[in-house]
Amino acid sequence: MQFRDTIHCLEIANGLKTISYPDMEDIQNLPDHRNCSIDKVGIKNLRYPITVLDRKNGFQQTVATINMFVDLPDRFKGTHMSRFVELLHHFRTEVSLKTFSVILEQMKTHLDAESSHVEIIFPYFIEKKAPVSDSPGLMDYTCGIYGSIDPKGKVDLISEVVVPISSVCPCSKEISDAGAHNQRGEVRLRTRFKKFIWMEDMIELVENSASCDVYSVLKRIDEKCVTERGFDNPKFVEDIVRDIAIKLKADDNITWFSVSAENFESIHNHSAYAYIKNGDAPDNR
Repeated sequence: MQFRDTIHCLEIANGLKTISYPDMEDIQNLPDHRNCSIDKVGIKNLRYPITVLDRKNGFQQTVATINMFVDLPDRFKGTHMSRFVELLHHFRTEVSLKTFSVILEQMKTHLDAESSHVEIIFPYFIEKKAPVSDSPGLMDYTCGIYGSIDPKGKVDLISEVVVPISSVCPCSKEISDAGAHNQRGEVRLRTRFKKFIWMEDMIELVENSASCDVYSVLKRIDEKCVTERGFDNPKFVEDIVRDIAIKLKADDNITWFSVSAENFESIHNHSAYAYIKNGDAPDNR
């Protein structure tokens, strides 16, 4: 059997088109009689190469894990899964806070939906020099962009960074005749904002709030520096999230945030954890 291709459906920005096959039945568009709409339907855990904005170098190529969803009215049997990847492929050359609202709007159009949702999580690399020797190395941070657009056209964007940090226990330092226990930790910061915010700015804010930040390359002179810096700046997880929260509350560009700190304790068989949310918006991601 031969099939005739025609291109006439849902043409959107920059030339992306939906191809229809008139000689093949479109099962997804068949009616469904169960009277049950679906809040989110789409693709999940897709690994895909993308290009993101880089404050220093302009752009950076990375590989993201991506979730893309739309709502499905009760009258349709299914959505068109291939269209999610087609749309993503079209925008892969720049995925950023600046383009996210366009991606969300095009998802609604391309999939004939009333709402759309995108979650993109990716490793982001920043060159970081050791504090004394200036030896360079790449630090990787887990970053995320979460976006949705509702039936009324309201766009919601959240930017996320997950930052490794170092902390020294104030209690251990106070009660010990020599030394204090220290450990690596992880801070997860999410923000809503009025205008564009760089991932690098969020990462620097977190690192400056820890006992000491983490490096990929340390010579002996650098190790001495970070050890003493952390010892002179002991912090509980409670101190870390409070210090970050105070800075964010003073920033008029930030409309909402949540921040958590988890220490992977070196002398306990549990982690220490603290969390602060500011604002009424949900933090359910």
